[in-house]
Amino acid sequence: MGVLIYLVLPPFDFPSHVFELIVVLSAEHHVFYNDNNTNWSVHISHVLTSPYNYTPTESVAIIFLVLFSISTIFHIFAALRYRLWWLIPTACLAATGEVIGWAGRLWSSQNVLANDPFMMQIVCTIIAPTPFVAAIFILFGHLVRRLGEGYSMISARWYSRIFLTCDLIALFIQAVGGGIASSANTVAGTNLGATIMQVGIIIQLIALVIFMFLFVEFFGHFLRDRPFSFKRGAGRSTATLVSSREAWTGRVKLFTISLAFSTFVLFIRAIYRTIELSDGWNGPVISTQKWFNIFDGTMVVLALYSMNIFHPGYMLFNQPFPSDLHEMQRKDATVDTLSA
Repeated sequence: MGVLIYLVLPPFDFPSHVFELIVVLSAEHHVFYNDNNTNWSVHISHVLTSPYNYTPTESVAIIFLVLFSISTIFHIFAALRYRLWWLIPTACLAATGEVIGWAGRLWSSQNVLANDPFMMQIVCTIIAPTPFVAAIFILFGHLVRRLGEGYSMISARWYSRIFLTCDLIALFIQAVGGGIASSANTVAGTNLGATIMQVGIIIQLIALVIFMFLFVEFFGHFLRDRPFSFKRGAGRSTATLVSSREAWTGRVKLFTISLAFSTFVLFIRAIYRTIELSDGWNGPVISTQKWFNIFDGTMVVLALYSMNIFHPGYMLFNQPFPSDLHEMQRKDATVDTLSA
């Protein structure tokens, strides 16, 4: 809630030094006055005293809060339905963090001067997508195992080891920065927290760039059927590598597109967050609400709902593995032989 001060003065001519003082106040606090110099009002705008440098729009906050709440419910249900327990501390945690963050923004729309909801939303919306990125890394490792490790530059298990380590480091740094910013009582302290959080986001951004390169490299080799040296894979034969393409089903293709899409939108979001925090708390990017709604809120919604719709429990783990396909084909051939 803003602070409104009215100064009602009788009509008379102001001395020049008083007028200059009012001009200074106008520049600092949005002073409004009429032309006939009779009724003067000084409006200390809540926009200028808001930690956001604007007031979050209530309707927008409600829309995003509802969207993230629905996504959270579906992610928890799907994780339990398909017994993919590792999705609870990754995708489910990320969606829950977004709910908390946007609840903070809704709170701020009612009380924009309060610091607690501001820090609540800034910390949660920065940190929340990090566990979801971890889920993407894990899922790609499973995808590589299914389609053939021979097409990958590194072994499937190293995707989890390398990128999850980077993700955990980024999460830790962002959490430390968020803690410093939320507990700071000075501008220098909050700026330090923002800088530390930015370092965490940059680490995540670099990891995403490397990951996307490996993602494209893998499918470039897979679609052209050009495996790397088998020493880097699981030691499987050429026949096995080629036959693994049988696992490239319609569902798996859709899931792959979904995974690529989620990675891309989170990459855009990471770029935005890096730019946003580069100018501290009062930069032009962080002070513009529409950029946050588009490049953070919308990007994360798209990523979460992409996995809601093309859930790995149904699209990936509910599909026969290549070895299962070979066994099914062997049994079918046996049955055909006996029937003949």
